[in-house]
Amino acid sequence: MNTALNTTLLTLGLLALPVAQAHSPSAHASPPRHHAQAEQKDWGIAGDPKRVKRTIEIRMTDDMRFAPKDLQVKLGETVRLVAVNAGKVLHEVVIGTPQELRAHAEMMKKHPGMEHEEPWMVHVDPGQKGALVWTFNRAGTFEFACLIPGHFEAGMIGRITVK
Repeated sequence: MNTALNTTLLTLGLLALPVAQAHSPSAHASPPRHHAQAEQKDWGIAGDPKRVKRTIEIRMTDDMRFAPKDLQVKLGETVRLVAVNAGKVLHEVVIGTPQELRAHAEMMKKHPGMEHEEPWMVHVDPGQKGALVWTFNRAGTFEFACLIPGHFEAGMIGRITVK
């Protein structure tokens, strides 16, 4: 793992668990991107690890399923989502609206080696864990999915209800 990246993530409070690679083996080869200010999305905003109220573990398996697949979150709650890859292939958790996830999945099919990293996604190597911290400050029903080509199409999708 890139030492500079570890230091940056630790400084930002994002290195609670090992960081997993993005969509290709060469991920994180370039310098890390710095997010000066968290970007508000329709499904919430990157959370402050100091404000985490609870941790939810999401297990990912090679049968292209999440467990649990349905999450309930209170409006305004900051949650640490811990993605546990119990499979033998790379998996990920990406949060978004159903429309955003479908569009991203289509982009991933066209560019399967694309490397990217956003606060609403975590990529996890087989047998590893990764985490993201998110504040759900918008009410509604959102989704989380694995957008690696073929996984989304196989039904690797879960639901987050924010009330």
